Amino acid sequence: MPKELSELTDQELLDEAKKMKSFSLINALIIGFLLGIVFYSVTKNTWGIFTLIPLFFVYKIVNDPKNKRNNELEKLLKERNLK
Repeated sequence: MPKELSELTDQELLDEAKKMKSFSLINALIIGFLLGIVFYSVTKNTWGIFTLIPLFFVYKIVNDPKNKRNNELEKLLKERNLK
């Protein structure tokens, strides 16, 4: 079980921020790819499985608890003036 962010030292927070940065980049690439599939599907006028499944995955990625943790981490780094 990971420790609460407020309990981490400054160095641990910076290490966590480095991990979260790569996590955010990968998520952005996946979301972009999935939205590209949706856009292609809409332009070809094919509403159905090729539109709904990527939209569902985008929704799940955006509402992932790690994204909420990332937002909390950004806020805590700003409070501690570590960026």
